[in-house]
Amino acid sequence: MKIGVSTSCFYPLETEVSLENLGKAGIRHTEIFFNALSELKQSFVDMLLDIKSEYGITVASVHPTMSLAESFMIFSNYERRYIEAEEQYRRYSEIAAQLGAKYIIMHGGKPNGILSDEEYCERYMRLKEITLQNGVDILQENVVRFRAGEVEFLRSMKEILGSDASLCIDLKQSLRCGYDPYDLIEEFSDNIKHYHISDHSISSDCLLPGDGGFDFGKFFSVIKEKGFDGSAIVEVYRDCYNTYEDIYRAFDKVKNYGCQSG
Repeated sequence: MKIGVSTSCFYPLETEVSLENLGKAGIRHTEIFFNALSELKQSFVDMLLDIKSEYGITVASVHPTMSLAESFMIFSNYERRYIEAEEQYRRYSEIAAQLGAKYIIMHGGKPNGILSDEEYCERYMRLKEITLQNGVDILQENVVRFRAGEVEFLRSMKEILGSDASLCIDLKQSLRCGYDPYDLIEEFSDNIKHYHISDHSISSDCLLPGDGGFDFGKFFSVIKEKGFDGSAIVEVYRDCYNTYEDIYRAFDKVKNYGCQSG
C-alpha cells in the first residue's frame, strides 16, 4: 500500500507547481488533478514528466477537469456529445499511461439523470474499454450529489458489473452522503481500488489527517485485512488548512501506518 497527497490539495495553485511542491517536500506519491483543457497538451504533460523524474515521484491516478460536466457529457442521451467525451477520456488514459498511473477518477452522473442503472453501466463500460487500451482503469467515486453518492446505486452497479465495477472511496464524501465509510469498506471491499483520505470532527467533515478524531490506525488495519494494496491519497480543500507545511505534517502523520509512502 502507498500513501500520498493529491495535487488538488493546493488548488487553485497551478497543477505543475503543486506537483513540484510535493517533490520538494519529499512526498513521492500523488494523484494529479488536471484543472484546464490546456493541461492535456503534450508539452504540458512533458513538463509534468520532467518534475516527476526530477523528484522520483510516482503517480497513482489522474482526475479529469471535466468532473462537473460528466453527467452532461457522458450520461445523457445525446450520442454525439458522448463521443466527444470518449475522446477526452482516451486522451486522459494516454496521459495516465505516460505518468505511470493506473486509474482515472470519475464523479459520474447526477441522481436525476435519464439513464437507467443498466444504461449508466453500459456507458461506463464503453469508456473503460477505451481507457484499458492504454492499461488504465476508470474508478467511480462516491461523490455527494452525484449518482454514486447513493449506496443503492453502488449496489446496483456491483450487481450489474460484478468485478468490473471499480471504485474510489472518499472518506469525506462518505460522511457527506450520510454513510459510515466502514460500511462501504465492508460491502464493497472487492471493488475498491483506491482511497481518498481525510479527517473530520463534529464541526467539519473535511480536515487534514491528524486534525480530527478519525482513527487512521484502525482504518489502515481494516483495509489491509480486506486485502487492499492500492493507494490512499490525502485529498482536502484549500480552506481546510493554513499553510502548505500543514499538508506535509499531515502526510508525516499517516505515512508510517505500516505502509509504503512512495
